[in-house]
Amino acid sequence: MPIGNSAVESVIVAARDFLGDRITTNATLRDHHSHGQDTQTPVLPDAVAFIETSDEAARLLGLCHGAHVPVVPWGAGTSLEGHVTPVRGGITLDLSHMTAILDVSQPDMDCRVQAGVTREQLNRHLRDMGLFFPVDPGTAACTIGGMSATRASGTNAVRYGTMRESVMGLTVALADGRLIRTGGRVRKSSAGYDLTRLFVGSEGTLGVITEIQLRLQGIPEAISSATCQFPTLRDAVETVIAIMQMGIPVARMELLDDVQMAGCIAYSKLVGLETLPTLFFEFHGTQAGVAEQASQAEEIAAGNDGSGFHWAIDPAERAKLWQARHDAYWAGLALKPGHQGIATDAIVPISRLNEAILGAKADIAASGLTAPIVGHVGDGNFHTVILVPPEPDGLARAWELDKKIVARALALGGSCSGEHGVGIGKREFLEQEHGAEALAVMRSVKQALDPHGVMNPGKIFLN
Repeated sequence: MPIGNSAVESVIVAARDFLGDRITTNATLRDHHSHGQDTQTPVLPDAVAFIETSDEAARLLGLCHGAHVPVVPWGAGTSLEGHVTPVRGGITLDLSHMTAILDVSQPDMDCRVQAGVTREQLNRHLRDMGLFFPVDPGTAACTIGGMSATRASGTNAVRYGTMRESVMGLTVALADGRLIRTGGRVRKSSAGYDLTRLFVGSEGTLGVITEIQLRLQGIPEAISSATCQFPTLRDAVETVIAIMQMGIPVARMELLDDVQMAGCIAYSKLVGLETLPTLFFEFHGTQAGVAEQASQAEEIAAGNDGSGFHWAIDPAERAKLWQARHDAYWAGLALKPGHQGIATDAIVPISRLNEAILGAKADIAASGLTAPIVGHVGDGNFHTVILVPPEPDGLARAWELDKKIVARALALGGSCSGEHGVGIGKREFLEQEHGAEALAVMRSVKQALDPHGVMNPGKIFLN
């Protein structure tokens, strides 16, 4: 048995009555569940439980609640802020076996899925129905449960919104073993507290999301993608601001700075593009609507010295372009082999975007580090991938740079996290962003739903 903890041992023994060998202390599986895709120090869970139903999740939580054993939910392990690191040991509750698409209503454009379903799996299932699920983070591997728990976003958020807008209802296993359903299938309701929004973004600290009711979208009649390059970063961002202020309904509008473009050109074998600040666009709608949107955006870009649109209308060509965008993190890492990466996640009001991005660029230059900039700039959200040199002070320098970027975003009326969540990495900024009184209310909600502090402890709050 790991570490000889009698409380954990009692939970494991009791859970084997209904999980059998799906609760395990296998060293390799524990190591796999000791960290996400971040630079937080890995911590081994005492055991890993592979859950297949909501009832199993609730039963296991009830056991852990009674024994005061920590529980850490796990979807695909793709989080970037330490959400899945079991900082106090305990049981990692793995939902990756919960992969059933329970119901799809084509007329109502909604569906219900288990938490372990990935967005890629869901969109394959929906394709022949003329529907799709639009929330599109940087990896196809992420699960709908994990995306809900972190209030995820992505490249389509500028038109279709985030998980906050897409989740209509949930099934949640609470810390004490109760199982509740929140929300429903209607597009609006004013009946009681909005518990769905409480759990979306709660990062597994209030309960475990096991099923999700989702709003879907119709596949557009026409889709066109384009790139446009600019002589300066300022020109590119001014184009973004003008497009958003004009109300042009772009589906995607992504910014890559010159450093990120160098990485993507090399990593994704992009041809016909230079190492210049670049905007990636996508337009959805009718044939006439797409043409009008594209013409308006092109006119604005030309006014800011954009070098002209290069179109990717063929589906295969378009897919390659957006795959390059989704691979930007790995392309950034490839710029400096042997370096780790810290992905920042600042967001500001759209009118302050140039101050935030150009300020970040200046901070990067002053730090002496390499940090490509990439972002969902249509909603004011941008990331820097700070490459951490393998030197004794490398990680400290990288975190110092991260703090400067976040501090500027907060000073400009923004947020420390546009889509990655708080986890461990952003805890110190929460009081500055929300204020002490609001943070105290958050703590009181946590205390009410999780009085023993077993639900993903060490996340969101500093202590």
